[in-house]
Amino acid sequence: MRLILAEDSTLLREGLVRLLAEEGHEVAAAVGDGDALLAAVAAGPPDVVVVDVRMPPTHTDEGLRAALEIRRRWPEVGVLVLSQYVEKRYATELLTSDTTGVGYLLKDRVAQVDEFLDALDRVGAGGAAFDPEVVRQLLKRSTHVDPLSRLTPRERDVLDHMAQGHTNASVAAQLHISQSAVEKHVNAIFDKLDLSRATGYSRRVLAVLRYLGS
Repeated sequence: MRLILAEDSTLLREGLVRLLAEEGHEVAAAVGDGDALLAAVAAGPPDVVVVDVRMPPTHTDEGLRAALEIRRRWPEVGVLVLSQYVEKRYATELLTSDTTGVGYLLKDRVAQVDEFLDALDRVGAGGAAFDPEVVRQLLKRSTHVDPLSRLTPRERDVLDHMAQGHTNASVAAQLHISQSAVEKHVNAIFDKLDLSRATGYSRRVLAVLRYLGS
């Protein structure tokens, strides 16, 4: 894949460049701020951008704003966001815009090289990849009522993996159950969340978004 990397930490940026090059990816540019990222993408859109959330000059949300702008201007470019924390508002915005070729990982996940590379491959292939901790926080139960109380523990596990971007086959492998069992659980989730007749939107996405916190 052809990649553009945006990370203000020189040490992490150079480490990622080396790792990605060793895995056979082409790193077309490695930059340290959101404006440079947008300029690099405009000069030659890559397959995927890997972008940090907090970058200069304010170290707040420059990376996320650049990522959302890339989603708007170059929808064919995959976006894999890296963050030290779960930025709920932006993670929700990424989820609700379009989950084609999008991912959100905590930086701790980068240390798990295989998981990071798997997430990158999924985003590059047009799939989704969301950190389990991001999913857990976005699906955190309400203080008044648990909106997922109708789901069995196994259905919750399946929904958690769906939200991370796993296909049914991948969920089956992760949970050590058959793919047909996963399909039954997914259909049960749709039924219990009143999504069986939903049209015009991906029911998998709606199942995740139904109870997202803002």
